[in-house]
Amino acid sequence: MLNYIWAIMIIIGVIYGALTGNIKAVSNAALNSAGEAVSLCITMMGVMSLWVGLMQIAQTSGLIRKMTDGIQPFMSFMFPRIPKEHAAREYISTNIIANILGLGWACTPAGLKAMEALAQLERERGNPEYTGDKKIRTASKEMCTFLILNISSLQLIPVNMIVYRSQYGSANPTAVIAPALVATCLSTVAAVIYCKVMDKK
Repeated sequence: MLNYIWAIMIIIGVIYGALTGNIKAVSNAALNSAGEAVSLCITMMGVMSLWVGLMQIAQTSGLIRKMTDGIQPFMSFMFPRIPKEHAAREYISTNIIANILGLGWACTPAGLKAMEALAQLERERGNPEYTGDKKIRTASKEMCTFLILNISSLQLIPVNMIVYRSQYGSANPTAVIAPALVATCLSTVAAVIYCKVMDKK
């Protein structure tokens, strides 16, 4: 769907530029934007390599394991129906920790693995939507809770935003840390309350 939306927007822009005599400006903007995109990708690649490397060091040193153990009470509160030894808990914990550290790139694989593990949990529970060949399935309560927590995404360091601000010439790229922390704290609290209220319903 997004592909169609972007295609329509591009076509409208080109047609409007041609009708108003600004096709040259449209072409220049497209070329400049392409150059900026490549430059931004290179910058993001460097930052991603740094933070993913730090994440790997933290994992090897046992820091991630300690942080994972530290949030288990929260995990039990939010996901009381997931068995403590189930793989889904580890993947969800890793995703949450990566989000807190602002490592959006590192949390995506863990998030996908978590959803796979939650689907496996539904199969283990005998949910007919997951044991058969049905193409349409209903997300479990755990899946919905995890998705909402992932979207609310408490972040101590918004790495992506800092990189974007630095790339585009911000005088103080890290000025967003405090506002982002407050905003994500509020969004996470709202997400927790919403999940628990809806879970009881």
